[in-house]
Formats: sequence, structure tokens, C-alpha cells
Amino acid sequence: MKNKPELVFILTVDTEEEWDWEGPFPEKDFSVKNLAKIPAFQSFCDERGIRPCYFVDYAAAKGAVENKVFENALKQNTCELGAHLHPWANPPYFDKPNEANSHVVNLPIEQVEAKLDELVSTFVNELDYQPTSFRTGRWGISEEIMHLLWSRGFTVDSSVYPYYSNEFFTCQGSPIGAYWPDTQNVLRAGAQRDIMEIQASVGFNRKFFALADAIHHAAESVPLKYIKTVSLLWHTNLLRKIYMSPEVMDAQDMVALARKIHENGSNYINMYFHSSNLIKNGTGCFNVDEPFQIICSRISQVIDTLSEDYTLNFMTLKEAQVYFSQNPMMLNTND
Repeated sequence: MKNKPELVFILTVDTEEEWDWEGPFPEKDFSVKNLAKIPAFQSFCDERGIRPCYFVDYAAAKGAVENKVFENALKQNTCELGAHLHPWANPPYFDKPNEANSHVVNLPIEQVEAKLDELVSTFVNELDYQPTSFRTGRWGISEEIMHLLWSRGFTVDSSVYPYYSNEFFTCQGSPIGAYWPDTQNVLRAGAQRDIMEIQASVGFNRKFFALADAIHHAAESVPLKYIKTVSLLWHTNLLRKIYMSPEVMDAQDMVALARKIHENGSNYINMYFHSSNLIKNGTGCFNVDEPFQIICSRISQVIDTLSEDYTLNFMTLKEAQVYFSQNPMMLNTND
């Protein structure tokens, strides 16, 4: 029997306070009721062999300390904790939160440094844990922030959100797969070997992602957006932009994305979702009656289907960084 190709399976969970994403950013009394679901979710992961990385923000870290949310999993070495910076929930506080300053990449680097140091201090002093993995709140990364992370002992980042841009920053043009970011342009592979970028998995149901992205971008632009071209492309299956996230996509589309990612030469998928969507109305954007069961079911379906054609190798983000470092052929090194 022919050996199945390997596919590294990474699951990252933005572990944070819940609030209505359509409303204002919370500024106090942060609710972290969703943390009560983490032990059950970890049990699900244990059953499936998944080794999740929980990107924990300041509010969730405080709640986790109080309720010992990660205690058993850390003792059993079945998960990893990464740092997740939400500016509005992470002291020291500077300005009233708004759309612009909710993105870490928009903050003065001095503010990022102060907030990151406070977050890491909470991990070390209260969770007795030194994080080496990082993801910004609301995605995006800069050269200054990447250097700051390296100076604080971080060795892997997962803040690049492929094929995404907004009025404040862009992740367009990043390589497919994991890479060592260039010190002058974090969206290109470079020569440094201190901190690795392992992006969230986003792509299309067609192999040539750059071309697919160009077509998709054109479909979103005037005048094509007025005739709902993106919707037409999706429903006819001619072109789908797919996110490796069980809070957004069903299993069939995530499997299709995994196959195309592998066809493009990347040997991992980085699935992601928000812990706040493990409970009903945790974000206002995943309006289903049984969110926990649906998320777990979709993850299981992806694993079961991919296992038919691939040998899945479950790793935390840090484990994947070490593994890719030792197997450089799995990295994108195109400058």
C-alpha cells in the first residue's frame, strides 16, 4: 500500500472574553464564561489526538488563573498556551478603544511593548508559564512588533491572516505556508532564523491561490459587487474563498481547502476559532443553538475525511515550529 503523505494538523484557539462583535469594545467587567467550556473541549481534543494551542489574552488569563482552567492539560502536556494581545482588555490602558486602536499593528510600539510585558508577566507569575507563541488581536503584524516578540523570547508568530486586508493593514502577498519573515518585510520570507511565521490557513478551492485571489478581489469590487458576483461564484462552486475555521465553514469546504493547500506544497493546516464561540451568543456572529457540539463535530469530520488520504501529525504551534525548523524543506523560503 502506498504511504500516505503527511499533513501536520495544528489547532489554534483565540481564548478570550466574550462580547457582541457588532457592538462597542468592552472596557471593564470582561466576561469569560466561555472558559468553563475549555476543559470539555480539551477532553474532546485528547480523544481525537489534537494538541491545541490556546492563544490566551489578558482577561482570559486572569479568569483561567482563578478557575484553574488549563491546570490538568498543562500537567499532562496535552496543550500549549500562547499569548494573545487585545489592546482594549490588556493594561496599561491609553486611549478609549475604537476600530483603529483595536488593531495591535496601529498602536505605537511603546504601547505594544508595555501591554505585551504586562501580558507575559501574568503568564509567568500567575500561570507559571513562559509563552513562546503569539497572535495579535484582530490579526496583522509589523516588523517592529516581530522584533519585539523576538526580544521577549517568542519563537513563533501566527498573526498573518492570508488574503486579507483592511483600511489599517494588509496581509496580502504573504507566502503560502510557514516561513521565516524578512526583517524588512514580514510578508516575505527572509534570512533570519529567530522567529517563524505559521499562518492561519486561508485559501481557495482552486490551486492557484494568487490568481484565485485576484479574481475574488475583482468580484468584490465595483461594479461586480452590485450583481453579487462573489455569491454567484460561491454557490456555483466556481470559486470559494475558504477559512480553516469551524465557526465559519462546514467540514466539506475545510477539507477542500486542506487538499489545495497541500497541492500548493504546504504540509500543514492551521485551523482556528474563538473560544467565545463555544457558548451560545458568545460573539453574536455564530448564532446556532449548540455551538460547542457543532464546532467539535466539524473538526471531527475534517479529521476523519483527511485521514483517508493523509497521515495526520497533530502538533501544538511550538512543536510545529521546532519540527519545521528541523525539516526546512517544509518551509517557504522564496524571497
